[in-house]
Amino acid sequence: MKINPDCRYFKGDVPCLPHKKDGVHCEACPHYDPIKEEIIIIKTGAAGDVIRTTPILRKIKQVYPRARITWVTEFPSLVPASFVDKIIKFSSPDLLYVLAADFDLLYSLDKDYSTTSLASLIKAKQKIGYALKANRPAPLNDAADAKYLTGLFDDVCRENKKHYVEEIFEICGFKFAQEEYILDLPSHKPKLPAVEGAIIGLNTGCGLRWAARLWPDEKWVELIGLLSRSGYKVLLLGGPQEDDKNKAISAASGALYWGIFPLDEFIQVINACNLIVTQVTMALHLAIALKKKIVLMNNAFNRHEFYLYGLGGIIEPDKPCLGCYKGNCQESCMSLIEPEKVMEMIEKELPNEK
Repeated sequence: MKINPDCRYFKGDVPCLPHKKDGVHCEACPHYDPIKEEIIIIKTGAAGDVIRTTPILRKIKQVYPRARITWVTEFPSLVPASFVDKIIKFSSPDLLYVLAADFDLLYSLDKDYSTTSLASLIKAKQKIGYALKANRPAPLNDAADAKYLTGLFDDVCRENKKHYVEEIFEICGFKFAQEEYILDLPSHKPKLPAVEGAIIGLNTGCGLRWAARLWPDEKWVELIGLLSRSGYKVLLLGGPQEDDKNKAISAASGALYWGIFPLDEFIQVINACNLIVTQVTMALHLAIALKKKIVLMNNAFNRHEFYLYGLGGIIEPDKPCLGCYKGNCQESCMSLIEPEKVMEMIEKELPNEK
């Protein structure tokens, strides 16, 4: 019996989808789609970085239209299955497949020890990005040098004028041409309360590692007052770490708070909003992927790192130490961002929606 192991649909251990659907066998199968290149991407985290790496898939598909793409990540639900053939969680036993398989091209886009170790072990004809050299993470190609150095030295990072997506494209040997994020909307839609009018989503947290990015709770309450008086509906967003905070802000301001959602449902909550106000978090990149209007409050990072695709703007405190890359700081410079300035940018982005 004829077998086509090079077919995109061939699984090797279970029936393929065309067989399950139409009962066809490999012999003269009308669905036969031979693979030309085997490509693997390593981009495990963080969640926001996985999302903002997805534009590279558009270019890879353009240059290698017959490729089969495998992606290793810690966030499988954020990798678009519409573009990627095999998605493997970094901690999964399926990682054994990655070590045993043969690839034509590896894009290793993380710089930590575990992922660069994996990149060193993978069998690929060409490797791009980062792997272990002399027992340390190091660039594999000249185009990966620049981002390697910005990760080592804060002053070099502060001088950088390229945004993250542009850097990823350059590492991979491509030129960024406005390729957009890719996010497959989950099929499951949670039952959300019906709200009339424009919803402003306020993502109040930013994780414990970068607490210096937090905007004070009283500032959120002031902003909610301004928004409510202008006729906007306000929805508080966050995860388990923000639950108590959001309950308190809701009680003090009257803002809507629908609670904590698993990631696939949180994506749908973001999608229900017209504009997102956030610090640098996963919610920022979900908003970009969903083409929501954005107001980004930043202090700790180089503002040039973030490309918003014309969806909004960035507000920063008036301080000379911006881009400090501090997780904690006694200065509390985020408190210098006034709610009136945030409100002004919201009305600029949503001039005719209430």
